[in-house]
Amino acid sequence: MSDFSDREKGFERKFAFDEELRFKATSRRNKLLGLWAAEKLGKSGADAESYAKEVIVVDFEEAGDHDVLRKIKADFDAAGVAQSEHQIRRTMDELMARAIEQVKS
Repeated sequence: MSDFSDREKGFERKFAFDEELRFKATSRRNKLLGLWAAEKLGKSGADAESYAKEVIVVDFEEAGDHDVLRKIKADFDAAGVAQSEHQIRRTMDELMARAIEQVKS
């Protein structure tokens, strides 16, 4: 019985570790995405950092990436930045791969 309990605890620890890694990578991706979007919007320095923080915070509104995509697309549309949802989503995917590598190292 002890072996089963040990395996169960091991799976629980791995699940918790994987979830923490996913959370950190998503937050890192959102910061990178916010900085990318800020540059497209003509922001730099403290304004760019502030915008990146807004992107991180907006991700807590609902599950998934739709809230982040919606914010950036709306901000781009308002500023006249020509980026399709597909282009934004592709950048999100590229930055997620970069964020995972950064969090792992």
